Amino acid sequence: MGTKSTAPEAQENRFATYPDVLAKAARHADRAVPLKAYCTGLLLPGGRKSVEPMAARLAPGNVRRMHQSLHHVVADAPWSDQLILGQVRGYALSAMKAKGPVQAWIVDDTGFPKKGKLSVGVARQYCGQLGKQDNCRVAVSLSVSTNKASLPIAFGLYLPEAWVNDEDRRKQAGVPKPIRFQTKPQIALEQIRQAIEEEVTPAPVLADAGYGVDSQFREGLTELGLQYAVGVQSTTSVWEPGKTPLPAKPWSGQGRPPRLLRRIKDYQPLSVQALALALPAASWRKITWRAGTRRAWTSRFAELRVRPAHRDHERAEPYPEEWLLMEWPKGESEPTQYWLSTLPASMPLRELVRVAKHRWMIERDYEELKQELGLGHYEGRGWRGFHHHATLCIAVYGFLVAERSRFSPSARSGDVELRIPELPASFRPRGSRPPRTS
Repeated sequence: MGTKSTAPEAQENRFATYPDVLAKAARHADRAVPLKAYCTGLLLPGGRKSVEPMAARLAPGNVRRMHQSLHHVVADAPWSDQLILGQVRGYALSAMKAKGPVQAWIVDDTGFPKKGKLSVGVARQYCGQLGKQDNCRVAVSLSVSTNKASLPIAFGLYLPEAWVNDEDRRKQAGVPKPIRFQTKPQIALEQIRQAIEEEVTPAPVLADAGYGVDSQFREGLTELGLQYAVGVQSTTSVWEPGKTPLPAKPWSGQGRPPRLLRRIKDYQPLSVQALALALPAASWRKITWRAGTRRAWTSRFAELRVRPAHRDHERAEPYPEEWLLMEWPKGESEPTQYWLSTLPASMPLRELVRVAKHRWMIERDYEELKQELGLGHYEGRGWRGFHHHATLCIAVYGFLVAERSRFSPSARSGDVELRIPELPASFRPRGSRPPRTS
């Protein structure tokens, strides 16, 4: 690319017109200015990306007015997250696909530690950021990925049953009336159906074991015509290669003919762990699936064609065969990861591993969204504000993804040359400690 495309002034000019794209989706011309201001605040350097510190960075001479403007557009204004994300997707994906085709749809969830019980969705649950159970809220996302970049295209809060059934808290937090309890896999399937309806380029779906163990999630993907490579637990049961559940009992001539598959005491499926441990050493092959900046990512893998066995005694037909992919890193006492996959039966092991391991892209996205763009910094309690803030964080990330794909691979938050006033020396963000005088 020439100097004109990569110069800071050109990048700033592109960003200056980008909020116009978002404002069209917001369907209100007077939202263009506060949307641009909010996105600018997210891009600026600074440790905290909540409304008050962003207002001070953007308008040090009139923090209160800027605070009101930013708060209104994110917490109160009734624009559609789905429409904004659709515009972001169209803008970023065109640049992403210029560097290579869509490789995968990635399902994941992420936690946001949060105290109290009135902020929407907060409950004691597993928080991946903390690696343990704690007070947090959790959101489910769907991302589209090429070989070089990925972008969240859907983002929705998981609302625990305790919240769904608490009318007082729902009302205070502004939870829409149609919202009912859904498991995380159900939320993900809804996001995937919407992506199909919006004609997003289809690709294999990748997810960790939190989704892969749900047989209804896997069946839902197949019904939607999508292939998958999803993690499963070591206890997941399958029929070993060449075996299927027994057919229904012969009809006795009375009543309805039996139609359900059978198991008997000495004819049972195995856990994927038991199957992996029984494999001969020659079954495990060393595969390198990605060249990192510091080292190549390599491990040992084996694959088998199996049939899932989850509650198949309640079915009239066996599950179709699919891949069982297993990973056993050198030095470990047992295999560490397992996947079930409906990728083609002819796919070589190396390619199967590459696709299954491609899920790492979402970890990079969330790292930047949280650490540099303030995805978890929203301090409000409401449903609308939580989703609007996340949508605008993703919108800014979409701009950076497009910049990297088209012009500047090093474009990051804080590197876009935006001219703004300096932060006033007297400003102290809410909750911060005053400077020590001695």
